[in-house]
Amino acid sequence: MSDTHAGVTDHPATVPGVAAASAADSATVLTALRAVLPTLRERAAGTEQARRIPVESIDELTDTGILRLLQPRRHGGYETHPAEFYTAVAEVAEACGSTGWVAAVLGISPWNLALFDAAAQDEVWGSDRDARLCSSYALTGTATPVEGGYRLSGRWGFASGCDHAQWALLGARVMDGDTAADSCTFLVPAADYTVVDVWQAVGLRGTGSNDIVVDDVFVPAYRVLDSGSVGTCETPGNAVNDGPLYRIPFGCVHTSAITAAIIGMARGGYHAHLDQQRDRIRVALPGDATKDSGFTGSAFREDPATLTRIAEAAGELDAAWVLLTHNIDRLYHLATTGAPIPPPERLRLRRDQVRGTERAVYAMDRLFENSGGRALRPDSVIQRCWRDAHAGRAHAANDPERVYRMFGSAELGAARPAPTAVSSADAASGAKARRS
Repeated sequence: MSDTHAGVTDHPATVPGVAAASAADSATVLTALRAVLPTLRERAAGTEQARRIPVESIDELTDTGILRLLQPRRHGGYETHPAEFYTAVAEVAEACGSTGWVAAVLGISPWNLALFDAAAQDEVWGSDRDARLCSSYALTGTATPVEGGYRLSGRWGFASGCDHAQWALLGARVMDGDTAADSCTFLVPAADYTVVDVWQAVGLRGTGSNDIVVDDVFVPAYRVLDSGSVGTCETPGNAVNDGPLYRIPFGCVHTSAITAAIIGMARGGYHAHLDQQRDRIRVALPGDATKDSGFTGSAFREDPATLTRIAEAAGELDAAWVLLTHNIDRLYHLATTGAPIPPPERLRLRRDQVRGTERAVYAMDRLFENSGGRALRPDSVIQRCWRDAHAGRAHAANDPERVYRMFGSAELGAARPAPTAVSSADAASGAKARRS
């Protein structure tokens, strides 16, 4: 496929500051991944119809190593920079939105497990470094403390890829009688939960995001991670996984993976739109086909509105991607210094993350509106990308009003440094710099 807009497709596999070993590992994974993308693209329609990712696709993704990019090296993972993982996710989502979404969710779970007690990590990865974990973090379950651990019960929705997982990460409230005293994430093996097939959706139909039910199951304490330690980036897992990757806030790493997948879906729609518009002729209305054109109609590649929308969409997708990778790189760099990541940095990332999702969906809307009636057909890639991007937008990570309010409140409430006296030379130098 030819493409003169390099910024949309030729996004880098690495970003400045990544260790050489990490970059080499990621390059190997991306090379293997790109070899299977055509097959994933061919399966996209069938994946939707099946309402879950085919076993063959999951096995192929596993073999590429994408699901181990954020896994600790001590357990056979690559422990790469998050932006490298996001690059891989976006490329998969460009080929098949549902498969990219599941790759994001299953691929972020090893990072989360790395925050747990070492005993939990050893239990999962000790005999199988490719063990897969699904997740549902909403606090829809309850846990009661007992000797040695907790009794867990509940029902969790939207557990994408759960049919292919051996473990689940589940959020729950810890109860003290009738009062919720804490919140935690519980690591539960597949033998202790039931998957209920409920996934019928208008978008991301192939993700198999079914429900998980747990009925009064014992979870030992070492398989429980409290939300407080996750928020401060001081978790039990840091005792054995002390790299910068595991000192970045959960709310930044996880949400950015969701947006990376949505950007990938919109890129898929972008390229499908280019393919369609190159040879499309306008003949739908009286006057479209005139004597000047030999009554054959006018080409959309010469239509000003079409060209404008393509440029708009490309710009939105590039902006979304640049900010997403720039901000996570800032956090990664801070984590390498050992310094805490301050709230302003977290809020900036979240601001641009939700904005990145908005940009991707807006770009997809502009292209879909200009694609004509053929885009409505079930075999149209454009309509599938449009539905998938909107379905991804519904994820809890994409709540722009809430995030924007938090950012704006912090900006207005932030203390400004008091003015200090400056010399006339300093003032002149500053004025010159502002004019230049």
